[in-house]
Amino acid sequence: MSHLARRFLPLFIIALTSTSLLTAQNTAPELTLEQCIERALQKNFSLEVGRFAPEIAKDSIVVSKGGYEPQLTVTASTGKDTFGATGTSTGSSSRSSDLRVGVSQRLYSGTTLSASSRLDRSSSNPALSLNPAYNADLTLSARQSLLSGLGTKVNRAAVERAEIGFQRANLDYKSQVLDVIEATENAYYNLVNAREQLAVRNSSLALSQKLYDEAKTRRDTGVATDLDVLQAEVGVANSRRSVILAEQTVKDRQDGLLALIGQFELENEVGTVRFKEFTDALPVFASSYAMAKQNQPDYLSSLAAIEQYTLDLAVARDNARPDLSVGAALGMNGRNGSGSSAFNNALDRQNHSWQVDLSFSYPIGQASDKARERQSLATLNRERARLRQLEQSIEVEVRAAVRSVETNTESVKIAKLASDLSVKQYELEKAKFDAGLSTSRLVLQAQTDLESARFSELQARVTLHNSIAALHRIEGSSLQRYAVQLP
Repeated sequence: MSHLARRFLPLFIIALTSTSLLTAQNTAPELTLEQCIERALQKNFSLEVGRFAPEIAKDSIVVSKGGYEPQLTVTASTGKDTFGATGTSTGSSSRSSDLRVGVSQRLYSGTTLSASSRLDRSSSNPALSLNPAYNADLTLSARQSLLSGLGTKVNRAAVERAEIGFQRANLDYKSQVLDVIEATENAYYNLVNAREQLAVRNSSLALSQKLYDEAKTRRDTGVATDLDVLQAEVGVANSRRSVILAEQTVKDRQDGLLALIGQFELENEVGTVRFKEFTDALPVFASSYAMAKQNQPDYLSSLAAIEQYTLDLAVARDNARPDLSVGAALGMNGRNGSGSSAFNNALDRQNHSWQVDLSFSYPIGQASDKARERQSLATLNRERARLRQLEQSIEVEVRAAVRSVETNTESVKIAKLASDLSVKQYELEKAKFDAGLSTSRLVLQAQTDLESARFSELQARVTLHNSIAALHRIEGSSLQRYAVQLP
């Protein structure tokens, strides 16, 4: 190896190991991918908005139970009737007051139970035999649906639908979390790539400047021409322009990452970031596909939607049935000159009454009910077809993702070999230039080829990490990888 080649060898090493340059330039603490994921889960705007959906869905369960909560009713009235001329002996008047208190409860079996108590007070002028008179009664009643609205399946349908809706809201939030994790992984490695490229650009600028200084020295000694110097100077200018563009890309990639893992923190410094070597075993389609069907939120949400639409169909069919119900009531009543005495008379069981009734209604034609039933059945069948389509889509995506990881793993190895070859080719061309057997244009071309090879290696590594992130998103395994516990 010539003396000049030995002088340039450290620059070759810098070009190949730009991470070392990056660490030297960035003295901030290292920012790991795991730290980025943790910050994104805490501060990402999309997840902050998405957290409200499960809360809303959870309260929908309570709302759906509203029709089956005990209902307390209280009614009161008072009034006076006057007959004849006021102030004359032929005139008369009567006053009455009424107070009723009742409680009712609808059961999931389709039964409605109720209990009520009533107290009336009446007085008249001129007075009658009992003045004032109090009437009290206690009534217990029940009504049972026999056709439409019979059974817990129909009456609990709204509650079960709301519970499934809560599950789906959690699945949707899980899907958002997986999306944010994948986006954060991609943004992190895009920033690593941008900084690595900037380091390579700075190394190339150093090489171009060194070549330019050497070309001027050689021209002064009569070994090189003005054209060689001009070509080297253009190489320096192009390298400076590339550095400026690379710096812009680094800032853009940094803002993209900060926007994912924080809120209005774009001025914060991002510490050292670095590639992770892929040391896991290559994925296997069968296991990845099984994991995707087990963890994929969209697939699980579609299964839950089928349960909801099955409930809707049951309710629609129940609504199309005739309304037939039977009711029974038992009452006890008493009358006396005071309210307490009237209630005592009612409770001695001497005065009582009972009633049984039957109610039936049936809409003629039932066009609307039958249409709603057909709509519910069509919606259920559509979701079943969508589930089959989703199964196929998951299979296709998993197959493609597994192949992508396999292909990109090999691409990284090949790109590394090409990068090593470009280093040796640059060394050879520079040594020929030092010996006067080459031109600065050919050296610059070899340097450009070295840059391209290094960039191809970086891009291959980024593509590999992106394909791994995509596979984990499809599998739904990102939560386990980063030990994420969803509420």
